[in-house]
Formats: sequence, structure tokens, C-alpha cells
Amino acid sequence: MDMQGNRSLAITQQQAWDALNDPAVLKTCIPGCDKVEATGENQYAVGMAVKIGPVAAKFAGKILLSDIVAPESYKINFEGQGGVAGFGKGTAAVKLTPDGSGCTLDYTVHATVGGKVAQLGQRLIDGTAKSMAEDFFKRFDEAMQQTHPEAYAARDAAAKAAAAGEAPVAEAPAASGGIPAWVWIAGGVVLLALWWLSR
Repeated sequence: MDMQGNRSLAITQQQAWDALNDPAVLKTCIPGCDKVEATGENQYAVGMAVKIGPVAAKFAGKILLSDIVAPESYKINFEGQGGVAGFGKGTAAVKLTPDGSGCTLDYTVHATVGGKVAQLGQRLIDGTAKSMAEDFFKRFDEAMQQTHPEAYAARDAAAKAAAAGEAPVAEAPAASGGIPAWVWIAGGVVLLALWWLSR
């Protein structure tokens, strides 16, 4: 399975980086996740419950971060086991690119699955992966709005000014840090990775 996407963010690169490297934040934002624990340098153990069509199971896996270029990009290597439900493993590349007062997060994931989950069909698997990714970003966005309301207020003000045809002067506060896309991508990738791991 291959999957790629991008997301525009409103927080600074450092803020996004910190959040996406915070096990507590990831545990809250990843659907069905009940554990994200650091087990070593750039290594995490994850646990989550996932339901794909008629198959529901609890999965355990591990994630290893490599090729880290903070706070711009990194690579996620993941693998997980769900007993008779199957297994999943693969890699994900995440990159954050400054974009005005925010940033764009791009991610590309390559994964393989086996067991009962693999027998459900590509369309169902892809649909579930996309749904989980959207849910992750929604939760992450809400968590960041609560933690950094000023960043979202500035983005909304800039959007209103642009819609009114005014010069984007309000974007100056972005100097405090445009949202680095790699951080959000990392979040999306981690979510996708965890989902695939759960398969």
C-alpha cells in the first residue's frame, strides 16, 4: 500500500515538532491509540485498537525514527502485530516546508499488510487509512488550537485580510515561527504508521 498527502498548518515549526514528538499528544490524537511510550532514542512502542470492516483487533508495534533533520524532516520505520488479525510494516517519509506564516506538511507512506486484514480488499483498507488520517489531523488541529490559540487567530486574521483584498501585513507575527510541514506530516505519518501497524 502506498499513500501520500499534505496538510497546511497554522502553528510554528518548533511547536509542531514538539507536539509530534510528544507521546502524550500523539496518544490523544491517534484514533484507537492507548499507548505511545518511548523505549529508547527515537524509538517508541505503540498499542491501539483498530476495526477495518468485520475485523477488529488490538495491535502492538514499534516505531523507529531515522534520517532526522530537525525540524524539517525524518523517516519513520514501523511494524506491528495484531495476532490472527494480521501484521503490518513499512516506512513513511515526512517533510515540513515553510509557507507564509505557516507551513505545509507532506508525507509519503509505503506499507505492506498480511493476515485477515490483507484479505479485506485494497479499497476497504485504503478507505480506513484515509479516514484515520483525517481523524488524526482533526484531533491534532483541535489540540493545537487549544495549546496555541494565538497562531490560529493570526492565521484567521490574515485570511480575512486577504479576502478583503488588503495587504497581508498581519502575517508579520509569523516570524515567531511558520508551521513546519514536516511536523504535521510526522503526525500524519505516525498516525498512518500506527494504523498500518495495527493491521
